[in-house]
Amino acid sequence: MQEALFCQALGLTSPWAVERVALDVERSRIDLYVVWQARSAPCPACGAIDQKLHDHRQRSWRHLDFFQFEAHVHCQLPRVACSGCGAITQLKVPWAREGSRFTLLFEALGLTLAREMPVAACARILRCADNALWRQIDAHVQLARAQESYAQVVIIGIDETSCAKGQHYITLVHDLEQARLIYATPGKDASTVKRFVGDFKTHKGKPEAIEVVCMDMSKAFIAGTAEHLPAAAVAFDGFHVVQLANRAVDAVRREEARGEHWLKKTRWCWLKDKGRWTPKERDKMDWLPHTRLKTARAWRLKEALRDIYKVRTDAIACTLSLKRWLHWAQRSRLAPFKELARTIRQHWSGIVKAFDAAGLHTGYVEAVNSLLQAAKAKARGYGTTDHFIAMAFLIAGKLKHLPLNPLQKARPLA
Repeated sequence: MQEALFCQALGLTSPWAVERVALDVERSRIDLYVVWQARSAPCPACGAIDQKLHDHRQRSWRHLDFFQFEAHVHCQLPRVACSGCGAITQLKVPWAREGSRFTLLFEALGLTLAREMPVAACARILRCADNALWRQIDAHVQLARAQESYAQVVIIGIDETSCAKGQHYITLVHDLEQARLIYATPGKDASTVKRFVGDFKTHKGKPEAIEVVCMDMSKAFIAGTAEHLPAAAVAFDGFHVVQLANRAVDAVRREEARGEHWLKKTRWCWLKDKGRWTPKERDKMDWLPHTRLKTARAWRLKEALRDIYKVRTDAIACTLSLKRWLHWAQRSRLAPFKELARTIRQHWSGIVKAFDAAGLHTGYVEAVNSLLQAAKAKARGYGTTDHFIAMAFLIAGKLKHLPLNPLQKARPLA
């Protein structure tokens, strides 16, 4: 009776069956012995039916825990001698991925936990080696990505993020319409766009169909896009433009703070959105922005630029507002803002392009970068760039073919 119960729990169908169950209470372990009950089997290589069994090889897999007991599945796995193709091939099992020492359900739980916590912590909870868990993550991400189709992708966002201390970066490419990561590669130079195009084609993507590439003002990404995605328009979204304005405000503040002592310890007040000021910051900023300080003028310039992107009406109105802002910045007698105005003029077509499509921005991209950096900090870094890329897809790839959480609540039947 118990063998039939475990057979159902493993989801086995004839001719697979659980032959024996052994419980070792002292070792907190349960062993399930599975057998192939038929005398023949289909050839795993060519699919020919009713082929002779050549021999059997002992194999074992770690399974999900049974109560508090560590569970293992064992099987004398048949090898099939095919009269059609002449190959001697090991029979594939329905409960595990080929080449893995863990069952699919165990690996699914590992992937679920790895999204939420460092892999080393997952390995301690699951009582397995963290290297084994990384192999599972890498394998499932690669298998899931191989089945992804990017045929409908027309608007992408490109950005880089740090993957280790020093000048070590990876480039991330996102489908902005579906808000998902579609490519990641080491480096942040122009060749990353070339590698993306090659990978994009293997997933049914059409480079000539990409209409807009949203990015920061990286010369490498601009050059790579011009060479490898010549039909796409480049757009610089408001997030990066306002980010440059924030840097200009901070440059003015640092210079002026040498002679104006009350500007010290106010950096984040000037850089934060005023809607997010704390009560203490609000008290400070109740009067500072209205003074004749250079920093106050710089802050007003920055807020006016932010308002252009925040209160969007249409592309023509936004373009006119930005032109008026440029005249103000050039007459401001603030060197960082005069430099910013020149930068905006140099990238004018890309900045204006971002006004054309409603909602075209890389805010999602920056949010993903924050999630990845938080995961990296929690894990205290990743051993290899490949591990970081695999984790990026696990967190932001929205891969449709990854195994689901085996512990999720079953849906009620309709």
